[in-house]
This record gives sequence, C-alpha cells and structure tokens, in this order.
Amino acid sequence: MLRSLLADLEAAVAHDPAARSKLEVLLAYPGLHALTLHRVSHQLWNRGFKLAARLFSHYNRFLTGVEIHPGATIADGVFIDHGMGVVIGETAVLEEGCIIYKGVVLGGTSLERKVRHPHLGRNVIVGSNACVLGAIQVGDGARIGSASVVIKDVPPGATVVGVPGRIVREKRRNFSEELDHASLPDPVADVMRALASQQEALIERLARLEEKLKIPSPHKGSKAGGLGRDLLSKEDEDSAEQDPRKRAGSIF
Repeated sequence: MLRSLLADLEAAVAHDPAARSKLEVLLAYPGLHALTLHRVSHQLWNRGFKLAARLFSHYNRFLTGVEIHPGATIADGVFIDHGMGVVIGETAVLEEGCIIYKGVVLGGTSLERKVRHPHLGRNVIVGSNACVLGAIQVGDGARIGSASVVIKDVPPGATVVGVPGRIVREKRRNFSEELDHASLPDPVADVMRALASQQEALIERLARLEEKLKIPSPHKGSKAGGLGRDLLSKEDEDSAEQDPRKRAGSIF
C-alpha cells in the first residue's frame, strides 16, 4: 500500500503542473484519494469480502466523486486528474502511467459474467468525458480525445477522436506535456477544408473557361442566373462583374 501510494504521488506531481508539493497532493487531490481507497477495497474483494468491498467502494464514490468497482485492476503510478464523474468497471485493467481525466467512463457492453471492460496499456491518456466501452485493448501510449466514444481496439501510439472513435493520422510531433490533450487533429475540419479548396479550384477553372469562351455573365433574376449570383447583395454586384470567381458562383 505504501509503495503504491508513493508511486501515485510521483505520478500526480509529474503530470500536473498545478501540484506544488507532494503534501498538497496527499491532502487535496481526490484522484489520489480514490486510488488509495480503491486499493483497500480491491484487497477486500480479492480476499472474498465482496459486500465489504462494495460498501467501501461506495464510500469512496461518496467521498471523491470517483466510482471504481473493487474488482478493477489498477497498477501503481496511475493519475486521475480531478476525477469527478470517473467510472471504472469491474473487469477494467489500467497499467502503469495511465492518465485519466474527469468524466471518463471505462464501461462494459455485455451482461455476461466475463471480461467486459477495457484494458488500457502503459501510458495511455484518456481525455475528459471520453467513453471506452467493451472488452477492448488500448495499446501502450495511445491517446483518446475528449468526448470520444471508443468501441474497438486501439493500436499502440495511436490517437483516437470522434463518435464513434476513429484513428486519425497525424504528423509525428513532440508534445512538451502529456496534459496537452487538446492538441488533437480534427478529421471533420480537415475534410471540410479539403472540399472547400477543391471547390475554389473548380470555380477558378470555370471562370477562366467562361472568359475564353466569352460567355456573358448571367443577370440577376434571369432564368440562367446562378446560385452564387443570387447570393450576392446589390452592393456586391459591381464587384462580381470584376471578380471571375464570383461570376462563376463562388460563395467564399
């Protein structure tokens, strides 16, 4: 117990820049308190005192806002930051170095009495309000973005974002801190930017083609009027005559 407590203290100080001393962490960090109380209930669970273990974990939840089933296996050196709303299921496994932010759920997806919760490898980071569901494996060093829902295995070192969670490819970069969990790629925004860029290129090509073929610009209100033309205000009409992109219907 003492060895586990010291390892958890070291993890909190190492991963939280707000921690000014080990004494502060020991006295005022609910994530540390939740882990310490869980280790007591886990020992009771393993020794067959199931009801006592559940009552102890219930007290832990009341005191810290962190709900950890006494059957969950948590290695030394795990850091639960803030912790409010964290739920860790009975057969979940967290290996050394994991960082769990507030509102994270490591839940099950089966009613059968078997392994039904996630296994987090070493140094996994799970962002705020993320849900990792089912008997899946999350590889060492993986990062799960805030509010993501992960229902499939995650390979080591991967970054997962979205609902449902998808593995995103990002250029290798050096993160100065593990707490930089906001620096995640946005695949939806990437697709939108790519589509906008392609549309601009097509509009410019169409405008050049109109100029070469000497196609007159359609007048507002005519049957041949384009969508882009209709979107222009009266103040923009003169500039539209001079701007080939607007003549071709660009809304950018």
